[in-house]
Amino acid sequence: MKKAVKWIFIIVLVLAAFLGAYVIYVFKAYYRLPDNLTLEVKRNGENSYFDEDFTLKSKGAYFIMTYNIGFGAYRRDYSFFMDGGKSSWAKDEESVMASVSAMGEIVDTVSPDFVLLQEIDIDGTRSYHVDELELLNQFIKGYYYDFAQNYDSPFLFFPPWEPHGANKAGLATYSRAEIRQAMRRSLPISESFSKFVDLDRCYSISRIPTENKKELCIYNVHTSAYGGSDEIRQAQLSMLYEDMTADYKKGNYVICGGDFNHNLKVGDQENAPEWAYPFPKETLPEGFQMAIDRVRDAEDVAHNTCRSAKTPYDEETTYTVTLDGFIVSDNVIVNFYQNMDWGYEFSDHDPVLMQFILD
Repeated sequence: MKKAVKWIFIIVLVLAAFLGAYVIYVFKAYYRLPDNLTLEVKRNGENSYFDEDFTLKSKGAYFIMTYNIGFGAYRRDYSFFMDGGKSSWAKDEESVMASVSAMGEIVDTVSPDFVLLQEIDIDGTRSYHVDELELLNQFIKGYYYDFAQNYDSPFLFFPPWEPHGANKAGLATYSRAEIRQAMRRSLPISESFSKFVDLDRCYSISRIPTENKKELCIYNVHTSAYGGSDEIRQAQLSMLYEDMTADYKKGNYVICGGDFNHNLKVGDQENAPEWAYPFPKETLPEGFQMAIDRVRDAEDVAHNTCRSAKTPYDEETTYTVTLDGFIVSDNVIVNFYQNMDWGYEFSDHDPVLMQFILD
């Protein structure tokens, strides 16, 4: 009996030591990137679409796409543990490469002038350490681009059946025209323990000169989901609005796109879960509008851009909502807007395509 108690004590002591060491590791590994971080602008291949000295023209019409690629994991049969599902990792390395390649081919086929992508893993346990940015660049050629990291987690040991591991990911912005300057802004996040497992929320600003001596300022965002702190979400939008307004007051053109993690469709709240809270459009600053509200044909946005990942996708029963889209300044005319329907084949999100005119 004494030996049994002794062994139980030793086991408990070892587990406590391990847990204590792990907590110290998580705290010491945690960091946030500095605010106002200048991003490196690179060029992926020769630009066959525009002349070298091309600049964006006033009254010119251009296409922009936004797409949350879901780190290449979310095939139709995938459910995510943090949404109440089962999986933490993608199915396997081959599945990740096939999904990311397919989404790269979609971008290549549509061939928009600008592309905003979110949830790109560059080194992740959950995505078998596939460098998804490098893989995407095999398909998205002839663009200038920048990358803003918004996730670099220590090794996370949950869920116990498939630990989420250590993952590094971010946002990428692609432009046919030269990006002269790019910056990463650090968004406010919760200071509670949840910060150790959440994203290092941010947005990037890519500045592209125009022929009339102004700039097209493209904001790429992935804001916090509803269900956390109201104060944090409001602070994130206030910061974003402040930067957008400053650019607009300089006479620049502003487009903010990405995954807003809020429902962008007015009045579409029937049977909505808590995480699909409506976007507070009443808070938009003067001179800005939600681009989806300028759609001419409702059929163009009938398809929703995101599906619930609580269970594998079922066309009849899975909840869907529009979380992805664009905010534009009133000197940007929305000429065409479409929630593209790929049936959530490669991600839990589908892309949004918009044609705009610089007024």
